[in-house]
Amino acid sequence: MTSKNLENLVKIDKLKKEPVSQKEFDGLVESGRARLADARKSSLAIESRFDLSYNASHALALAALRWHGYRSDNRYLVFQCLQYTLGLAPEHWRILALGHERRNLAEYQGHLEIEEKLIVDMIKVTEMLSKKLSSLGKIS
Repeated sequence: MTSKNLENLVKIDKLKKEPVSQKEFDGLVESGRARLADARKSSLAIESRFDLSYNASHALALAALRWHGYRSDNRYLVFQCLQYTLGLAPEHWRILALGHERRNLAEYQGHLEIEEKLIVDMIKVTEMLSKKLSSLGKIS
């Protein structure tokens, strides 16, 4: 994976370079995986499963960005960077971006429009993130 694209985002002030912390990385991964496990529980309300799957995906996507030594204040950009941090295809990170859009509608306009399929798709992509993060190894 090239960090040239990530460096370009630093140049236009969309990302910040920041020293990597194994403790922070591990905490994000642990948080993401715990939320992912709960998101799979069909006994929970659909709204709860959506929140859990969204927050799991964000924690894992942020962990990938942090592993590479970058940080973003923009949640959407964290998902977009997955193509550079974990080699995630656009059709996969766009599912998480759709989840982000739905989350914003709920948070800022009180309009929550979620289907079971979106949650299932978000969980699948988040599982991919978790697996890819396992292959990164320890921060050096």
